[in-house]
Amino acid sequence: MIRVLIADDEPLIRAGIRAILTSAADIDVVAEAADGREAVRTVRETAVDVALLDIQMPVMDGLTALAELRRSVPGARVLMLTTFGERDNVLRALGHGSAGFLLKDSAPGELIQAVRAVAGGNAYLSPTATRHVVDTISAPEATARAEEARRRLEKLTARERDVLALLGEGLSNADTGRRLHASEATVKTYVSRILAKLGCDNRVQAALLARDAGLRPGGV
Repeated sequence: MIRVLIADDEPLIRAGIRAILTSAADIDVVAEAADGREAVRTVRETAVDVALLDIQMPVMDGLTALAELRRSVPGARVLMLTTFGERDNVLRALGHGSAGFLLKDSAPGELIQAVRAVAGGNAYLSPTATRHVVDTISAPEATARAEEARRRLEKLTARERDVLALLGEGLSNADTGRRLHASEATVKTYVSRILAKLGCDNRVQAALLARDAGLRPGGV
C-alpha cells in the first residue's frame, strides 16, 4: 500500500485529491496538511511513501517545505503540484530535488500514475507541464541550456547515454532493462553512475538534462 500525504491550503482541493487517490486499491491517504510547516512535521512523524505538496501554501510554501524535507528527511519522495503560471517555481522545485511535478488540472488517472511512479523510486514529469516549461523558455536561454547539457553529457559512456536517453523518456529501471536487454540491478547501477557523473540529485534532474541536450534513444 502506498501511503500518501496531501499538503494544500484549500480543503476542497485536498478532498478532491483524496477522493481520486483513494479510488485506487493500492493507495492510502494517511495524512493531510494545510501548510508547508505542517507537512514537514507530519512527514517527520508519520510513515509516508509520497508527499504531495502544493507549491503555493501559507506559513511555509511548498518549495521551502521541499528544501526542508531534503535536509531533514533525505529519503522523502516529493511530488509537487503546480499551475501553468509557475514555470520558474517548477524549475526551482526540480532543482531542489523534487521527484517530479504535476498540474492541478491533470486527469485523475495521471495523478494516480504519478504517485505510483514516485513511490516506486521513479521520476514523473507531467507531459503537459513539461511542454509548458519548454515552450516558455526563450530561444537564447534554451540554446544555452542545450549547450551546457551537451557539455555535461560528454562525461558519459555510450552505454550510459543509452540509459540516460531512456530515463529521459520516463522509463523505469525495469522497462529500461528490457529495452537494453539488461537486468534491473544493472540499470540501477548505471543510473547511480550517471547521477554521480552529472552531479544530479535525482532522476528528474538527469532526465531534464537529457531533454535539454536533445538526447534520444537510438537503436535500443
